[in-house]
Amino acid sequence: MPETRPIKRLRRHLTIENLWLYVLSIIKRDGECYAYTLPEQIEKDFYFRPSRVMVYIVLHMLEGEGLIKSEQKERRRYYKLTEKGRETLTEAKKYFKLLSETL
Repeated sequence: MPETRPIKRLRRHLTIENLWLYVLSIIKRDGECYAYTLPEQIEKDFYFRPSRVMVYIVLHMLEGEGLIKSEQKERRRYYKLTEKGRETLTEAKKYFKLLSETL
C-alpha cells in the first residue's frame, strides 16, 4: 500500500524535524556519544537515517542551547547531556505521551 501525502508529512515532522529528540535520547541512554556514529544509531533505534551533516547541525544547535556539552578526547569530540538537556527530554517525552494517549 503506497504512503499517502499526509503520512509522508507526518513521518517528516516526527523524524528529521525532531532529530534533536532522538539525539538527546541516545546520549541519555549511552551516557555520551561520538557524533560520527549517530546516524547509524538513529537508523537502528528509530528507523530512519539522517545525514551526517544534519546530525552535526543539530549537535551544534543543542550545544548552543545548553542541552548538551562536548568534550575532546584524543582526536574525537564526545557529547553528554546537561541537566537542562535531561529536563527538556523528560518534558518532550511527557508531551509525546499525552499526544499519543489523546490520539
